[in-house]
Amino acid sequence: MTGIEKITALRPIFSIREWMGWFTRDGRHFQILYLSLFLTYGIFNLGWDVGLTKFFVIFSVGMAVQALALYLVKAPMHGLKSGLITCLGLCLLLKADSHWALAIAATVAIGSKFLIRVRGKHLFNPANIGIIAAITLTNDAWISPGQWGSSIILLFLIGILGLVVLFKVGRVDTSLGFLLTFAALDFCRTVLYLGWEPEVWLHKMQNGSLLLFAFFMITDPKTTPNAPVARIIWSMLVGVITFVVTNWLYFHTAPIWVLFFIAPLTVLFDRFFKHKPFQW
Repeated sequence: MTGIEKITALRPIFSIREWMGWFTRDGRHFQILYLSLFLTYGIFNLGWDVGLTKFFVIFSVGMAVQALALYLVKAPMHGLKSGLITCLGLCLLLKADSHWALAIAATVAIGSKFLIRVRGKHLFNPANIGIIAAITLTNDAWISPGQWGSSIILLFLIGILGLVVLFKVGRVDTSLGFLLTFAALDFCRTVLYLGWEPEVWLHKMQNGSLLLFAFFMITDPKTTPNAPVARIIWSMLVGVITFVVTNWLYFHTAPIWVLFFIAPLTVLFDRFFKHKPFQW
């Protein structure tokens, strides 16, 4: 073996440039990094009092169901990335006392992607339907909007990193459509109609759960309308209904429930607004 051959043999399998190329080619990598950072932030900076076994249940059950489903439908195993994103979303938003509730959430979330499909798209956002299933079926699970606090630093981090992810998957319009609609309506009610200080309204907008919903859940490219115009109308509709449910029915977890009931309308939007479907 010559000297050049020896050097070539010792060359790393992936250079930094090659690794970066691999990472940036798939928007799911950004989502995984994004959600992992906030899970770490919640545990170490916000002091979430959670048992690691609960996270283990979500990941082990969710990834097992994802792997089994991919095997049965003979799909590529890189689909495990989508399962990991769903599991991270459940860890960030769902709380439960029992491991069974978490297992049900993970099973329904992943299973829905393969069992509830229309024209090649899964109908419900996986993490969303998993959370709804755990809450309604077990009576032992809940969403805790206050767990994120309202730190301006958290607002900045979610916004900046969320935009990076959204530009990669092409769903900035969906996030802004929802956020601007909800924020504008709430500003009119809180500041202009009720006469409260703008700081009250700003405090509402800094809610971590609301921002994660806007930058992560509602922007799932596989469950939003395909056409940009349809996505804007659809996301604004979610914003209007969320505003009504929050302020008149007093559901502080309104976005999660509204998305669940509005999700089936995606089929109609895709029918009337023709556009090629999203592909990873």
